[in-house]
Amino acid sequence: MKNKKNNTLYRIFAYLKDYKLFLFISIFCTIIISLLEIASPRLMGNITTRIFENLRLGERVDFNYVTKICLALAAVYIFMVIFEYIRGRILVDITQDLIAKFRRQISEKVKYIPTSYYDKNKTGDLLSRMTNDVETLGKNLQQTISSTLSSVVLIVGILAMMINISPILTGVFLFTLPMTYISTKVISKRSQGYFRKKSKGLGSMVGFVEENFSGSELIKAFSYEERAEEEFLAINENLYEVSYKASFMTGIMLPIMTFISNLGYVLLSIIGGLLVVQGRLFVGDIQAVIQYVRKLSNPIEQLAEMASIFQASIAAAERIFEFLDAEVEVENVVDEIKSPIEKIEFENVYFSYDKKKPVINNLNLEVDRNSTVAIVGSTGAGKTTIVNLLMRFYDIDSGSIKINGVDIRDVSRENLRSHFGMVLQDSWLFNGTIYDNIAYGKDNATEEEIIEAAKKAYCHSFITKLPKGYDTVLNEEASNISQGQRQLLTIARALLSDPEILILDEATSSVDTRTESLIQKAMKNLLHERTNFVIAHRLSTIVESDVILVLEKGDIVEKGNHKELIAKNGVYADLYNSQFKD
Repeated sequence: MKNKKNNTLYRIFAYLKDYKLFLFISIFCTIIISLLEIASPRLMGNITTRIFENLRLGERVDFNYVTKICLALAAVYIFMVIFEYIRGRILVDITQDLIAKFRRQISEKVKYIPTSYYDKNKTGDLLSRMTNDVETLGKNLQQTISSTLSSVVLIVGILAMMINISPILTGVFLFTLPMTYISTKVISKRSQGYFRKKSKGLGSMVGFVEENFSGSELIKAFSYEERAEEEFLAINENLYEVSYKASFMTGIMLPIMTFISNLGYVLLSIIGGLLVVQGRLFVGDIQAVIQYVRKLSNPIEQLAEMASIFQASIAAAERIFEFLDAEVEVENVVDEIKSPIEKIEFENVYFSYDKKKPVINNLNLEVDRNSTVAIVGSTGAGKTTIVNLLMRFYDIDSGSIKINGVDIRDVSRENLRSHFGMVLQDSWLFNGTIYDNIAYGKDNATEEEIIEAAKKAYCHSFITKLPKGYDTVLNEEASNISQGQRQLLTIARALLSDPEILILDEATSSVDTRTESLIQKAMKNLLHERTNFVIAHRLSTIVESDVILVLEKGDIVEKGNHKELIAKNGVYADLYNSQFKD
């Protein structure tokens, strides 16, 4: 755990190296501010001493001297404000730029994370890392950089001034420091674990809320509200406990430091008074020492607070770096796939999500140009897995998949996927206009191309009937249009991209009968002069496919066109006939 913490610290410092010049200016400003702050009590002590001595000796108060010191104090305070502003502005710029850099890196990392990563981790947890953890790290670094250095300089400078004024009173103050150190160490050690658990719990909370918001209709449909609430309360209770303990450990630091500081004041007042009576110190010296102690207690308390903030920063940074260090998709680019696509070959393909449970067993398949391959089978048979392997969302365990004789593992994923278009069962649309959602399929698409794609997908008609037509803004869940309409829009988007290989994964499973009829009418044109892979539960949509593959537990158990498979009266015939029984 200690090595992990040290490694995290090293990496944080590595990021800060990019801001060396600005950090140097900030450090310089901090030192100047601290020195000015150290000088002010001594100047005020001089005023008190001069006035007290003048009155004790029966002399007139030297207002010229007092005025000069007051002007000097005014200059000190003015310069402190100026340097505080410069330091604050620099630190805000550094931390905000660092936050933006972390978010860019996380966003960039997302593009190279394998799909398997999302199978094991919640989306909400990733969102928490990108938002809460990054924000926590940036905000805390701003506080830490400004407060820690300032506190150290103040402590060293003030102790030097106190020793110069009175070594005895300095010794009295130092007597209380071991108590401060012990308290800080004990509390910091216990708080670190709580802050780590708090970050993890917050990620779980965001993940749970994100899932429940997106599935709110399903929760209501299955009357799952009470169970969902129980799960939420359990997560919330856990987060409450660790947050409470983390906050308590942070909050208890200040009262303990205050108690120790007050104890120091009492001792200083008693011993300082005796020294003044003995003539070994001036009253102004006592005033300066007490002011210094007051000023010294503040940086000590800040250091104690920074210790807790530091633990929260480390916990947040660990979660950020954990994601940035996640295994990425390996690219071994030695070739590229060129158009036109003539042949796709699956040769002795084996694959499993879990090594103990094989999904695809020795799959062999050849797909010629402009042919339509339909894949059917029961749930879990491996239909969607074939598409996932073809698109390299997952890599095969053994065997090969070749396009035009080129192994798809030898080309970049960008090159491979540039030949594909997809329409999935879950229609993915983003918050924006219908026009922009369709245009997502092709860069620099013209208005004529977008409208033509919409017409081919049979969605132009319903779009033009909307109050704002193509400028209609879809909300976050695209719930202001029907499920069938959403699916038609995704088909229009795929058509606009004009891919050589089209994948329809349960594209009609979520639409009504009339919409399905529209899609079937358009299929003949949509699949023309294109290599197609169609996955469907509704077998009526694939009767005209060139080849139909029937899968069972990752094996092709039947292969042929619709008429051939019906004539065999096997698995496909059973599946097909079962959908048309009265």
